[in-house]
Amino acid sequence: MIIDAHQHFWQLDRGVYDWIDDSIAGLRRDFLPHHLEPYLKPLGIDGTILVQASETVTENEFLLNTAEASGCVRGIVAWLDLAAPNAVSELERLSEIPLVKGVRPVLQGIEDTNWVLRREVLEALRHLPGLGLRFDALIVPRHLTAIAELADRLPDLSIVVDHAAKPIIANRARPDAHWKHGMARLAGIDSIHCKISGIAFEQGRGWTTAGLQPVADHLLETFGPHRLMWGSDWPVLEHVGSYIQWFDSVNQMISGCDARGRAAILGETATAFYDLETT
Repeated sequence: MIIDAHQHFWQLDRGVYDWIDDSIAGLRRDFLPHHLEPYLKPLGIDGTILVQASETVTENEFLLNTAEASGCVRGIVAWLDLAAPNAVSELERLSEIPLVKGVRPVLQGIEDTNWVLRREVLEALRHLPGLGLRFDALIVPRHLTAIAELADRLPDLSIVVDHAAKPIIANRARPDAHWKHGMARLAGIDSIHCKISGIAFEQGRGWTTAGLQPVADHLLETFGPHRLMWGSDWPVLEHVGSYIQWFDSVNQMISGCDARGRAAILGETATAFYDLETT
């Protein structure tokens, strides 16, 4: 089974995508299931994880409605303000929806690097394992220590690091020591997984598989294939390349793995982590 563990949909007339600014103006259009589905069958992709793209109370309803109208979504990562007074009751409500598999605040956009360690946020996150929900960590390298501490404080919390924590690799720079050491520390914690996604965007237009290989190699060396999952980050991916181009690149980057390792990265890890139905 092949699962795209990270993709988005958005509809501009909702008016909730301020982050799509002039620097990525080409993404300022609707991206909906009928735009994605033509890529999936030819590539043998069996389903996707749909991840929130706006920080609004209406986002989850949009995700559910869009997922139910599509033929590809196997799970949803919802948005929630984990610091809100009603966070726990909202988590309980979300956990009753079979498609909802986890939640994601946009940590990269919060000025306080240690926001995820605030008392009220920890209290909300403490409820996730009992509700069958997981935590997607949308972070950049400054958050690596905070996520390690989060995992230490809540060892039962299932965490996946989105986009490999966005290493600083623009203009084909190699990943630096801070990122490498921080990711190795996270990899030493069994409850933490990682997505090979979004790194083409971090390298920028003109990215190459060879240029991204050092990132993939470090992830393979530290996490191993059975705690890695690939994701397209479509349609953000469209700013720097195509879905087919990225899927081919991922397969090249993991070609040194054995068949079991490749199968894990391409779908089995995501299926297990998000508790997806296999029939």
